[in-house]
Amino acid sequence: MDHRHLGRTGLQVSPVALGTMNFGPVTSEAEAHAIMDRALDQGVTLFDTADVYGADANRTIADASPQKGRTEEIIGDWFAADPGRRDQVVLISKAYGRMGPGPNDMHLSARHLHRACEASLRRLRIDHLDVFLLHHVDRATGWDENWEALGDLRQAGKIRYAGTSNFAAWQIVQGQEAAKARGMLGLVAEESIYNLMERTVELEVLPACRAYGIGLLPYSPLNSGLLAGVRGKRETAARSASGRAAAGLAARREAIEKFEAFCAEFGAPPAVVAQAWLCAQDGVASVIVGARTADHLRDGIAAAATDLPPDALDALDAIFPGPGPAPEAYAW
Repeated sequence: MDHRHLGRTGLQVSPVALGTMNFGPVTSEAEAHAIMDRALDQGVTLFDTADVYGADANRTIADASPQKGRTEEIIGDWFAADPGRRDQVVLISKAYGRMGPGPNDMHLSARHLHRACEASLRRLRIDHLDVFLLHHVDRATGWDENWEALGDLRQAGKIRYAGTSNFAAWQIVQGQEAAKARGMLGLVAEESIYNLMERTVELEVLPACRAYGIGLLPYSPLNSGLLAGVRGKRETAARSASGRAAAGLAARREAIEKFEAFCAEFGAPPAVVAQAWLCAQDGVASVIVGARTADHLRDGIAAAATDLPPDALDALDAIFPGPGPAPEAYAW
């Protein structure tokens, strides 16, 4: 599997990443370890996790739960079983969500970032994170405090790089300029929702990342399963029959049917085509495959090896048009 640089850094990552959010609440530890084995064997070297992963799927990021951190523990057990694996993996974790009952057990204060990073390292049984992401915006904490904490963690050898997740473009720009003023490398990654059906990041986030050399890491590449192939099995596909996915299916049924017809003619499964499209987008460093089973990982690996020619990319854009660049998308 060919690797890519993470943004403007010299760090190379696989074009698809293993997302571990389901490890624990959905995927058993034994199956999770098997998926990680297969990922590494197939050349997937970027693993993505977060301190809040492991709780019941019905809980929000703001809820306290004793199961939060369980996913990191599962990964830590896998590293401990064969310590040589650690050197082969580029590991991302994140902090922001509530990890305890106190007022300082969440968000992006320097106190919480230090405690969260150290707790993640203990659960993962490692001495440093390759990339540490701010998992969400904390409007009560400024970039001066963020960079003070992130700089201290980097100087202490506990993180190598820093990035963001779910940040607006102006917040990314503000953060990068604050880092430059301090003489720091700054942000190297932004993790955002991005797929054929949800292309809002193309307005400003993706252009900002390109301009600053920040690698975009799309999550939810199949849009809650809607891009995985739902035609003919809508009544049995649980993820496609509830919540946001159900609304998306009802609103965009015709486009989804056109997409699946295109995939059939192209000769690849919808899940592979959707993720291959993301891999082909300028500025995307790696596509996060949130694998619940080995089959989900298989589709992501196949996507990394699938070349979509220009006419195929044009056809997909016609089915799911993007918003276009800002400000032309909404101004003259």
